[in-house]
Amino acid sequence: MRILYAVQGTGNGHITRARVMAPALQQAGIQADYLFSGRDPDAYFDMECFGQYQTRTGLTLATHGSKVSKWQTLRKSRVGEFYRDVRNLDLSAYELVLTDFEPVAAWAAWRQKRRCIGLAHQYALCFPLPGTEKAPLLKQAVSLFAPTDIRLGIHWQAFDAPILPPLILPQTYPLHHDASTILVYLPFEDGAEVRHWLLQFPEYQFRIYLKTETPGCEGNLTFLPLSREGFQQDLARCGGVICNAGFGLCSEAMQSGKKLLVKPLKGQVEQYSNAVILEQMQRASILQDFDKTLMRTWLSRAGADEMRLPDVAGRVARWLKEGAVESPQELANQLW
Repeated sequence: MRILYAVQGTGNGHITRARVMAPALQQAGIQADYLFSGRDPDAYFDMECFGQYQTRTGLTLATHGSKVSKWQTLRKSRVGEFYRDVRNLDLSAYELVLTDFEPVAAWAAWRQKRRCIGLAHQYALCFPLPGTEKAPLLKQAVSLFAPTDIRLGIHWQAFDAPILPPLILPQTYPLHHDASTILVYLPFEDGAEVRHWLLQFPEYQFRIYLKTETPGCEGNLTFLPLSREGFQQDLARCGGVICNAGFGLCSEAMQSGKKLLVKPLKGQVEQYSNAVILEQMQRASILQDFDKTLMRTWLSRAGADEMRLPDVAGRVARWLKEGAVESPQELANQLW
């Protein structure tokens, strides 16, 4: 069985899911070719496990001033290039397309009448989740962005819907909780503002990952280039994580038993909903702005319990190999 696995490359959470799925697909006897879109080709890192993968420009949301900018999103969208990529992507060699909210392959599958299965957190947004009440057209927007024949949504709870548990790589480094060390990943925020805020807590060490070529230090701040291995090491030993409310990193932090302080990206309903659900689960505090008092309260809190997860990737891979006959609801019931 040969499939095309297409992955939205805008956020690292999509790629993390693909890292989990890759060995599971191979073990199930499925040959997968990989296509990524949503960022510049030279901005991908630690991609060896995907072999000779393809890239496309695709579609993505643009941000400005720590919020989604509709104008910048429209201005930067290369609609003509997107249409050409959809038209030129030949799917004749594949039995099906598996898309993690990647639009080029999803629309090419629709155009060529090739079976397409969606496996992504975003497909959970097609169901009524906390924090989505003010977005009545969300299901239509998700379907329009990356249409599929079958949707497998992913979330931290089932919400009485055909939603699967998270797909997360198992923690490879020994876990311990150094309360004085905090991991920070805020790629959509103003770096100078983040720096000024964190310098006000000199008794804590902040490990900050960002787009830089070389590491650097300033007081209690350590600035680090993006690295999957280094990030996982810091995640294993830190006392807590400060991040935007993306699904992937929050899931990894919960699996490792780390407390979370999340700052949802303004204007993005997915991150707002994630933050609301995390707060309801008592897994995170929500940061609307760089509030010193809230930060002090959060820093004083204890860590959380580790989140135990089933082998979602293995079960999904076997489901695909068996022809994806069982309904998403049956699959979800087995995993939960």
